[in-house]
Amino acid sequence: MTEVRFYHLERQPLDKVLPRMLQTGLERGWRAVVQAGSDARVESLSGLLWAFDDNAFLPHGTKADGCASLQPIWLTAADENPNGANVRFYVDGARAADVDGLTHAVIIFDGNDEAGVALAREDWKRFKSEGCEVSYWQQDGERRWLNLAAPAPSSESPRLE
Repeated sequence: MTEVRFYHLERQPLDKVLPRMLQTGLERGWRAVVQAGSDARVESLSGLLWAFDDNAFLPHGTKADGCASLQPIWLTAADENPNGANVRFYVDGARAADVDGLTHAVIIFDGNDEAGVALAREDWKRFKSEGCEVSYWQQDGERRWLNLAAPAPSSESPRLE
């Protein structure tokens, strides 16, 4: 069963968090798809991944680049998995669809966006009812990610109920 992780952005924006998560994923040998809310955002994220750190390189591609099967990170606005990813990131309101076959589905939502929080709540309830292992992550004052739902005796997240 796929582990579904919910990351609640409150202390840093997506543009600071996503590149580091992808970098960690590559170090773990993951292949990833990042699904954004629009093609324009996909292009923006592609630019971000090229420039986020002068000392790091995140190999990635989009439909504009082609050769999806060669890309360890694929950026898209569609529900596709052309690089055979085992991890999928949903950002900017992209809705998580079928997560079967993934080891992890990562839903990153902005705590300052009421609509985004509402969608995350819906997804939490849906994945929980489908029997997926769900976890809720939030940054502490030192920007470390803490799993606030592990192990939780209740079926609800502390902040997504």
